[in-house]
Formats: sequence, structure tokens, C-alpha cells
Amino acid sequence: MNRSAVLEGLLAWSPGSGLTPAAEDGGRLLAADSWLVREGRMRGHERHRERFLRACGECEGPPLRRLIEFWQDVTAALPRTGEWFPRVELAADSHQLRLLLRPAPPLAAGVRVWAEGQPDPRSVPRRKGPDLAALARVRSRASSYGAGEAVLVAPSGLVLEGIHSSLVWWEDDTLCLPSPHLPVLPGVTTGLIQERAARSGIRVAHRDRTLAELDGREVWLVNALHGIRPVTAWTGNSLNAGPATRAEEWRTWLEGITTPLPGTGL
Repeated sequence: MNRSAVLEGLLAWSPGSGLTPAAEDGGRLLAADSWLVREGRMRGHERHRERFLRACGECEGPPLRRLIEFWQDVTAALPRTGEWFPRVELAADSHQLRLLLRPAPPLAAGVRVWAEGQPDPRSVPRRKGPDLAALARVRSRASSYGAGEAVLVAPSGLVLEGIHSSLVWWEDDTLCLPSPHLPVLPGVTTGLIQERAARSGIRVAHRDRTLAELDGREVWLVNALHGIRPVTAWTGNSLNAGPATRAEEWRTWLEGITTPLPGTGL
């Protein structure tokens, strides 16, 4: 594909033909992954690749060599200028591999969160893709409360994650995450944050907490698009957002670890 003529929208992939425009039928997804590309740079290219390949393997998708060819064509097709939020997809219909190439939405430095605690609607919580429609409905309800996100909770009331974000918080000088036995999506950005904390000698702990136990704490919603967003306000509940004393320094670090897309020479 000629990079000077970027094809936006939904692109279907086939061996030999590469990526070509496809009808946006909104078919069910078996797997998906997305990230931010800014001026030809992104975070965690290989991590997103491995997560998507693993997800496709879990649902008996195309053979590995086809997945690798697809990923190579996707990487070559990504624009090297501007801000983009591409999504790779494995569709349920004939296991079609696709790229949704779309401009990035406005990025936010903080987020208001609907704090009623939404029961987790996902059928496959550890794999991104199958439950995007169900999560979109929760996000729509959160928007009606003036919030950009919501916190999903387990039947026990323990916090899991946001609609499209991992959840982390601080207890004194300890960086905390939900317990690994809970059904949460393995977050690429969260993994980067955990590794930096370990290198810096910061204690990382997995803890079971309810929403009420996050009251007054510094809480972050973390994903590949926005990076780190501290919770600036909770809506629909009497929770108080704690001061985001650490967020700015961590955001600066995270924004500084992007790398050029392979083959760019940037």
C-alpha cells in the first residue's frame, strides 16, 4: 500500500492482496487490539502484537504464519504522520482479518468516572473483542451521568477495571492492582507501568478492593489510547477523588517511551 495515500476505514486482509477496503458491516469480533500512533511512533508494538496473536490462537484463528503476514502488512499501512487509533480485528465471519484505520479521538489528561459499580457484562473478559458492543452500552449509560468511564465490578463487589481501561491505584507508596485471580484483561500499558515501578523500587501489590475502599485515593484508568488518566471526579456516588500527586510525572515518563514503527527510520 502506498503510504502517501492512506486508506481510512475498515480494511480486509487476504494473503497476496494485502489490505483492501471492506464494507463496515459491524460483524461480531472474536479478537481485537488497538493502540495510539502519533507521528509514526507508538508504545508496546511487540506487546500488542503478541497479545493479538495469542487472542487469535485462543479462538482457533488463522495459522500463525498468516497472522504474522497480516501484522506486517498492518504495520506497513499505518500512517507515519498525524494521530491515529487503529484496531486490528479477527471477525467471526470466516475468520476474516481486518484493520480499522481511524483518526485518534481527543486525548484526555483526566477522567470522570461513573462510580455506581457496573456488573461485568463480558462473556470473555480476558480477551478483547467479543464484548465491545456490551461495553459500549455501559459507556453510553456512563455518559448520561456526565462520565467518560465506568468501573466494572465482580459479583462479590470487588473492582475489576474500567470499560476500556485497566484500573490501578495508590495506597500510601504502594502501586495497587486488582488480584490476578479476577477476570481482567491483561493490559499492555499496565504492564509497562508495573515494570517501571519494579525498576524504581516501588512496591507493587495485587489487592481485593471494593469501590468504597477507593474513596480518597489516587486512582488511575490506564489504556493504550490515553495512557494514564487520573480519576478527577466520581459521579453517581459519594466517593471523593484523591489528589493526583504522582500522575503528571508518570504521564511524562509514559509519553517519552514511544518508539518508531518498524521500518520508519524515525
